[in-house]
Parts: sequence; C-alpha cells; structure tokens
Amino acid sequence: MASGHVPSYIVAADGSDFLLGFMAVFTIGLILLIGVGYFTLHALPERMAHKSNHSQFQLVGILALLALFTHNNVFWVAAVLVAGFQLPDLAAPLRAIADAIRARGTDSERQDDASPETVAEPHSHPAAATEGH
Repeated sequence: MASGHVPSYIVAADGSDFLLGFMAVFTIGLILLIGVGYFTLHALPERMAHKSNHSQFQLVGILALLALFTHNNVFWVAAVLVAGFQLPDLAAPLRAIADAIRARGTDSERQDDASPETVAEPHSHPAAATEGH
C-alpha cells in the first residue's frame, strides 16, 4: 500500500532491491581493498630491505611476520628500523686484516722457496761464514 511513496532505487517494479545489491558489492570490494592495503603496508619493511640488498633481510622478514601474526606493532616498527638503517659490519675490518696477513704469509713463503740462500745452507748466516776466513 505504501510502495507509492518509496523511491524507485529501493524497490524496483520486479521486486529486486538495487541499493542492497550495490551496497553488498561495494562492501565486499571495500573489504578487499582494505586487505590489500593492509598487506601492502605490512610488506613495506621487506621491500625496503630487498631493494637495498640488506644484510639483515631474514631478520626483517621474521619481524614482519611476527607483527602480522601477533598484531603487535612493536615488531613492525622494529622491522622498519632494521630495514631503514644499515648496521655497520664490524667484522669486515678484521677479515681484511686477516686476509692481508694470510696473503703476506704466502708471499714470504714463495720468496723463501725461490731464494738461493735458503736452498744452499738454511741454517748458516752469511756474515758468520766470512768471519772465519
């Protein structure tokens, strides 16, 4: 009886409800867009670490996953901080020193093998040989 006063977009002539269908599709689309945005934002630390070829890439990934599953934002902030700043490699200078010492040792062994003094008399000193004459 009162259907004459209802706007046409609510109840059509065939009894279907256009606004209900539109809002259902809109709500599902909005939920999907929010989910994609959430996961894109959540993957931001991993993308940052991957682009900069970060040495702590696995740590950033673990922190991001912990933040995703526990809903604890501290892990996500930690992942962003680790991905954003390169931690200094303190072992690199020590490796360089060790490589230099190792290379010097192999060079001196090559020189010792090639010198004629070590081949002829390895234990005699040239100055001691001339003092006796």
